[in-house]
Amino acid sequence: MRWEPDISWLSSDSQLVVKQIEGVYEAKEKSMVQYLQQIAELRTNFKSFQIIQIPKEENAKADCLSRLASAMEDCRTRHITVQYLPSPRATLTVQIVSSTTDLRTPIVEWIEKGNLPDNRWDASQLKTRAV
Repeated sequence: MRWEPDISWLSSDSQLVVKQIEGVYEAKEKSMVQYLQQIAELRTNFKSFQIIQIPKEENAKADCLSRLASAMEDCRTRHITVQYLPSPRATLTVQIVSSTTDLRTPIVEWIEKGNLPDNRWDASQLKTRAV
């Protein structure tokens, strides 16, 4: 037994797209003509087909899905599953690394704090190494 839906509705936040699907406006772009042909084919599978224009603010999730589908070469042969996650599934782990003194430490202290060794020779050598 196959499940066959009786009713289909399509929503768009674009008045142009809605009017083109309804046949009120003529599609001029080749890609839009192809989309309209696909929609016409799919419409025949339903007893009832309705298109609704909705405000842009209510269409954010659908916009994300359409951008994803547009990035795919042929979305008719692929299934796209979208799952809304109210919070991230990954947990953040911070590892504290203790700092040690090495050859870079005096250079960093000079750059960050302006600290130089008291000995003029050591200070000169530090500046030379820093450059």
